[in-house]
Amino acid sequence: MRVLITGGAGFLGSHLCERLLGMGHEVTCVDNLITGSMDNLAHLVGHERFRFVQHNVCDYLFVEGPLDAVMHFASPASPQDYLEYPIATLKVGALGTHKALGLAKAKNARFLLASTSEVYGDPLVSPQPESYWGNVNPMSPRGVYDEAKRFAEAMTMAYHRYHGIDTRIVRIFNTYGPRMRPHDGRVVSNFIVQALTGKPLTIFGTGSQTRSFCYVDDLVEVITRLLMIPSDRTPEQRTDRQSFLYKGESLGETMHEPINIGNPHELTVLEIAKKVQAMVGKPTRIEFKPLPADDPKVRCPDIRRAQTLLGWEPQVSLDEGLARTIEYFRKKVG
Repeated sequence: MRVLITGGAGFLGSHLCERLLGMGHEVTCVDNLITGSMDNLAHLVGHERFRFVQHNVCDYLFVEGPLDAVMHFASPASPQDYLEYPIATLKVGALGTHKALGLAKAKNARFLLASTSEVYGDPLVSPQPESYWGNVNPMSPRGVYDEAKRFAEAMTMAYHRYHGIDTRIVRIFNTYGPRMRPHDGRVVSNFIVQALTGKPLTIFGTGSQTRSFCYVDDLVEVITRLLMIPSDRTPEQRTDRQSFLYKGESLGETMHEPINIGNPHELTVLEIAKKVQAMVGKPTRIEFKPLPADDPKVRCPDIRRAQTLLGWEPQVSLDEGLARTIEYFRKKVG
C-alpha cells in the first residue's frame, strides 16, 4: 500500500506516518513546515519506505507512480496557530483540500480528510452527534478554522458524489500526547509545560468549560481502521491496487459520512489543570484570564457511530496518557 499524508510532519501526521510504516506500507509525507517539524520525523528519515517532500499543498500537487490513499492532515490546528495564520488556514481548507482531492481522483485513490470537532462551533447540543449542524460564528477570529474545515467537508462530499471518489471524513476531538509543541496554545500542553517550568497554570474564563481528551495512540488506531475499511464498491469494481482494502462486506454509504473520533470522558478545564498539577508534583498556582471570543462551553463527542461501524473506543485512560505526555515534555523542556 502506498499512502500520501499531507501535514505529515505535524503532531498527528507524524504519528500516522510511523503507524503506517510499522504496518508495512510505503509513506510519502508532504509538509511545508509552517507548524510541522522535522524533529517529529527524525526517527523515520532514511527508512526505505518513507519519503519526505517539503511542499505547500495549496500549490499544484503531483506524485509519481500509483497511490492507494491520500490522507489530508495539513492545516494549522491550534488556536494560537490559526489566529496567527488566518488566511493560510482558510487556504489550506479550501485550495489544499481541492489539490489533495484532485490528486486522489487522478490516482483513483481513497481520500481521508482530517476534519475537527470545531465544525460544531460553540455547540448547543452535548454530546455532539455527527447529525448536529453546529453553532459557528463565521465572523469570529477562530471562525477561520471552523469554516475552513466545514468547507473541506463539503468539498470532500462533493467529490464523492460527483466524481465517485472513495472518501472518509474524521471529526477529530481534542487529542494529546508526545510531539505536541510546547507552546502551541492547547490546554494539555500548556498546563504541562507551565507546571514543569514552575509557572502559573493559565485558565481562560472560570474553568467550568468542559473538554474531552483522547490520547494520540487511540486516535491513530481508529483512523487507520477507517482508512482500511471497505467502501460501497464491490470487489469487481475495484482496481487490482485497491483490492487490499477489501476485508469483507461493504458498510455502504455510511463510511463516506463524517465520523466523530475522540474520548467521551468529559472534564472541566479546571479539573484538568488540577490533575496536571498533582501529576507533575511541582507547586504552582492557577491564574485566571478573560475567556476568548466564542470559546466553546462544552466539547464532548458522541462516538456511537465509531463504536458501531469500527468496533472502536478509547483504551488509554487520561491518567496513563497524561503520564506518558508529561514524561515526553520533561525531556523536551527540562
